[in-house]
Order: sequence, then structure tokens, then C-alpha cells
Amino acid sequence: MTAPGTAAPGTTTGARALVAAFCALVAATQVLWLTFAPVTDESARALGVGTGAIANLAAVNPLVFVLLAVPAGRWLDRRLVPALVAGAVLTAAGAVVRAAGVDSYPVVLTGQLLVSAGQPLVLGATALLAVRYVAPTARTAAISAASAAQFVGILVAALVGGPVVDAVGLAGLLRAEAVAVAVVAAVFVVLVRRVAPRPVPASAAAPAGGRLVRDRLLVGLAVMLFVGVGVFNAVATWLDPVLDDLDRPGLGGPLIAGMTVAGIAGAALLPAWAAARDRRRTVLLVAAVTSAVGFAVAAAVPAEATVGVLLGVLPLVGFVLLAGLPVALEWAELHVGADHAARATNLLLLAGNAGGVVLVLAVEVAGGRAAPTLLALALLSLPAVVAAWVLPGERRDPRRARCPGRPGTPCGGPGRSGSGQDDLLVLADVGALAGGLGLDEADRRGHRTGVSQYSALLPSTLISTTEASSGPAAARPRRRSSTAPSSSPRR
Repeated sequence: MTAPGTAAPGTTTGARALVAAFCALVAATQVLWLTFAPVTDESARALGVGTGAIANLAAVNPLVFVLLAVPAGRWLDRRLVPALVAGAVLTAAGAVVRAAGVDSYPVVLTGQLLVSAGQPLVLGATALLAVRYVAPTARTAAISAASAAQFVGILVAALVGGPVVDAVGLAGLLRAEAVAVAVVAAVFVVLVRRVAPRPVPASAAAPAGGRLVRDRLLVGLAVMLFVGVGVFNAVATWLDPVLDDLDRPGLGGPLIAGMTVAGIAGAALLPAWAAARDRRRTVLLVAAVTSAVGFAVAAAVPAEATVGVLLGVLPLVGFVLLAGLPVALEWAELHVGADHAARATNLLLLAGNAGGVVLVLAVEVAGGRAAPTLLALALLSLPAVVAAWVLPGERRDPRRARCPGRPGTPCGGPGRSGSGQDDLLVLADVGALAGGLGLDEADRRGHRTGVSQYSALLPSTLISTTEASSGPAAARPRRRSSTAPSSSPRR
């Protein structure tokens, strides 16, 4: 354990490789989940079943997640490495089973069940793996990378499935996925068994495991993910009918792909900005407001202008909305501590899964008509606006890097938790986000601090380049030379 006042050791090379392998495994779980969705008709013909049976291959995943989320989170919290190994083995085994029975629907369904059983053991470790293996200053980056990997997997499944099936058939697709996932799982298992975890102090004032579902912050974050994931799934489900109603068929795929790519960028960039300035609540509020206002505007404009508005709204909504996942997971980990991080993660992911089902069904009442569907999406975003606004004020985390813009001041100092001043600062930072992630020199210093969190996951040659570009703190003039310590604090 690191002594008080001593800088924590950086992230090791082995830990960086482990995080990269974990991100690849996370993406693999999403690819396997959605393998059959973009090739439903081809899969139905190859397996000799109806399209409803093919849809069930994807539907079993959220069902199994609901059943296993809590016990999987408990196992991860208690014995991280064995649980992660089990998750990787189940994921690879499911892929192999599917490839071994490419002409048998029961065999493919069995493989899909194995993949679904492994998913809560993999995704539930998103925050905990960062806590156990990554330096405190890089944990936000690790959580962001793993969260973005989910969206990368979804995008790969949507874009690759069709062309591969056209080229080598469904059997070729399943066999290629089995080989790739087996390699990824094998590398991950080797690394997670060999890389030593970091010493992590016990959680001090975290809610007990049985009270997580009643914790005010976790409930608010769960509402955010319920709405965020639900809105994203509803857009992906109903955008094609909306565009058909607007006489613009065929645009749904490219628009969803653009929204997802923007979401990957947001999930990679915004959490670091939020963590560096303790503005997680701001990002979540901006995401909810952007979704509500964006879809309301799209519903209100004349029909001939709707597609043009959607071309701008969907990437913007994707950028801020999908960033809510890593922001929520990282904030939950700070709140509950390492002892309950996996359980909190799985509870939040469970809320997101539920929203993905409920909001898709709720939007169905609009019947795919453009204006009513877009208005429904706007209205369904409003609970997230309320949830973000009433979230409790943030508690600064002393484990993270020094506060941006205040050299030498730990981020564990007095905060503005729950105060009216905090609400005013939220409004101020909403304007800063809208204006380009910061307006003044302090903002730019804070942004550099957030970006530098990623350096702990990069090779050492890139780390030195990043640090050189940030500039040492000692290069700036000191105001109190007479009372300052002999050595300036290192960034």
C-alpha cells in the first residue's frame, strides 16, 4: 500500500496490455450478441427456422443478464480473477459451440446462451478491473475505453455481418468469429492470471451491498442509463420506419452508424473532461437536455426539413448520450468503492438493459410516424433531465490527480456537495460544454489534465510526448516564493 504523501506507482506495461485485452473481450461479447441481427433473413434460411426464432437469439442476452447480473457482480467483487476467467471461457465456448453446429438451431441457441452467461461476468468488471490494475490518474481512461468498446462491438456487428455472410455464408461468419474470440479470450486469461493487481485500500464509507438499490446516487444514475440506453435502442429500432414515413428510405443504417461513431468518440473524450473537473453531473445533464431538445426540434420542424435536422441531431445526441455510460460507471465506483464496484456496475447495466426494452415498446405507440415518434423520444428523455438535475453533488476523490487549475491542491479537499453554488456551477459548465469544452486558461489546463489521464495506458514513448506537450508546473511563475516548499508539486 502506498504511504501517505507518496505518489502512487504508474500503470505497468502488463496492466496496459490487460486493459487492451479486456476491451477486445468486451467488444467480442457485443459482436457475438448481435451476430444474427443484421443477417436475419440469411440466418433463418441457413438454420431452417423463422425470423422470430432468429430474433430470439439476440433476445436471450438481456434475459440472461437480468437473471445473472447480481450474482455475477457479487462474485466479481469477491474473487475478480476467477470470475473474469469464467466470463472469458464462457464467451469463447459459446462462440465455438455456435461454429460447431452451424446448421442446427438448438446448437446455435445453446452457444448463444453460453455467450449470454459470460457477458455479466465480463461487462460487470468494467470499473473494478480499472480499480485493481490501473493507476488512479488513469482509471477514468480505462473505464472510458472499456465502455467505448461496447459500442465498437455493436458497430462491428452491424457493419461486418452482412458483407461476410455474402462472401462466405453464415457458417463462415460463425467460424471466423469463433477463432477470433478464442484468441482474444486466451490472451486475456493469460494476462489476467499473470499480471499482479494493485494494492487497493478497503472502502471507507460506501453503502452496504444490500443497500445499493436504495442509494440515492445509484438510483439517479440508473435512471440516466435506463433512459440513455433506451433512447439509443429506440432510435436504432424506429429510425427506418421514421425515414420511410418521410420518403427517405435507406438512410437509417448510415445515420445509426454515424450516431454510434459519435458515441464512441464521446465515450472516449467526455468522461476524462468530467473527471478532471468533477463535472460528471454536468455531462449527464447536458446529455439528457440534448436528447430532449434535439428530438423535440426534429419533431417540430416541417416534414421536408426533418431529415436535415436529424443529420445534425443524431451525431450530437450520440456524442453526449453514450458518454453517459462511462461517466455513470466511474461515478458509481467512486461512490461505492472497490468492494462493491462490480455489483454497482451490473445494477446500472441492468437498468440500461431494461430501458432498452421498455422504451422501444413505449415508442411503438407512435406507429413509426415521423413526428409522433420523434416527440415520444423527446418526452421519454425528460425523466433523465430530472434525474440529472437532482443528482447529489459530487464528492472529490483524493485518489485522483490534483485538481485542474489548482497546482498542489489535492482533489480530496472541501467540495460543494449538494449546495446551491454547485447548481450554479453546473449551469456555468453547461455553457462551457456548449462552447467547446472550456473557455478560459483554467479550462484549458483542466482539459489537458483530463487528456493526460490516457497517458498511463499508452506506451512509454507516447507518455513522454504527452507530458512534454503539457508542460511542467514549475515552468509557470510562482506567486508565493517565500513560503513555497523547496520543490514544486509534480503533475
